[in-house]
Amino acid sequence: MGEKVYVLGAGSTKYGKLSESIIEIALNASKDAIDSAGITPKDVKAGYISNVFGVADKQVHMAPVIMSNLGIPEVPGLTIESACGSGSVMFREAFANVSAGFYDCVLALGVEKVTHTSTVESTTLFSYCSDFFYEGGNGASFPGLFGSMARAYLATYKATEEDLARVAVKNHENGLLNPKAHVRKKITVDDVLKSPVVASPLKLYDCCPFSDGASAVILCNEEFAKKSGKPYIEIVGSGRGASPASVQSRKDITTIPSTVEAARQAYKMANLSPKDIDFVEVHDCFTIAELIDIEDLGFFPKGTAAQAVREGRTKLNSDITVNPSGGLKSKGHPIGATGVGQVVEVYEQFTNKAGDRTVKDAEIAMTHNFGATGASAAVHIFKKIK
Repeated sequence: MGEKVYVLGAGSTKYGKLSESIIEIALNASKDAIDSAGITPKDVKAGYISNVFGVADKQVHMAPVIMSNLGIPEVPGLTIESACGSGSVMFREAFANVSAGFYDCVLALGVEKVTHTSTVESTTLFSYCSDFFYEGGNGASFPGLFGSMARAYLATYKATEEDLARVAVKNHENGLLNPKAHVRKKITVDDVLKSPVVASPLKLYDCCPFSDGASAVILCNEEFAKKSGKPYIEIVGSGRGASPASVQSRKDITTIPSTVEAARQAYKMANLSPKDIDFVEVHDCFTIAELIDIEDLGFFPKGTAAQAVREGRTKLNSDITVNPSGGLKSKGHPIGATGVGQVVEVYEQFTNKAGDRTVKDAEIAMTHNFGATGASAAVHIFKKIK
């Protein structure tokens, strides 16, 4: 472990259907993060950008374009893709470079714009993130793959479709408290169960929306943070894991190995355990994912997450607050931005900017973000600076 690394500032656009170009969205979030940190673009020594579908906006090699538009064309930028986990994988690279002493201050930005494409085009683009030879190319979409995981989970453990629905209801309750969430709508278990079937047992309200949006944070070393005079939070744990790319290659499809390994690394680095975490932002692309996530991260024994949700133990200010932002399900899922948006939520929670969704007395938080069906994952742990 090298130098300590801090999140000094954070910014985010609203998530949803946005009219601005992908570069404009990126610049809006970047400017908010830079202003939040009390710095200028000239203080940024490198830019890390996470994006998956820039080709849909006719813009790949995006990082230099963003750096140039920020007025710092001489600052090196790097664009990173890791499917839906791009934001957290990119964040880890930014963290590692500051920790290694290469830079004292960097911009970590995630951005996506996909709602302007047709459903057929966007679904096709998404399918390229799976193992296309085995999955996407044979018609196995992500709803279908997660539907298979859900069916296996319901068949193996004491869980029901109502339990899946309760995950959606809880995340929508939190999303109502988030002014930047994509789907701010109160729903009931009955609403979820009566919504159209997408890939049985998953219904429409079990699935997160396609979203546009951007989120950005400023990472820096200790000297830079202390000089700033602005509030900051510490990154105390970081981990990355991998799983077989195709679901059919896994021994057990009710767990995601990449999550388990990334969490193990992050806990070890932070010298903490699941019981130390006050709240967690997890990758709930589908309701089944949240149940699997909170078991794989160690918050509940295998097969018991559904009962925990049933008992309200994952609600705001309960045993372990899960997705206070509303999660992907309600806050939205702008693919490249999602993992960074989770960090923005932690920063806002720890700097008294979360409003009505504040997790009381929280001091330690975790973010968890994976790509595709969990082929790649990253987990980070954060500590509030008192």
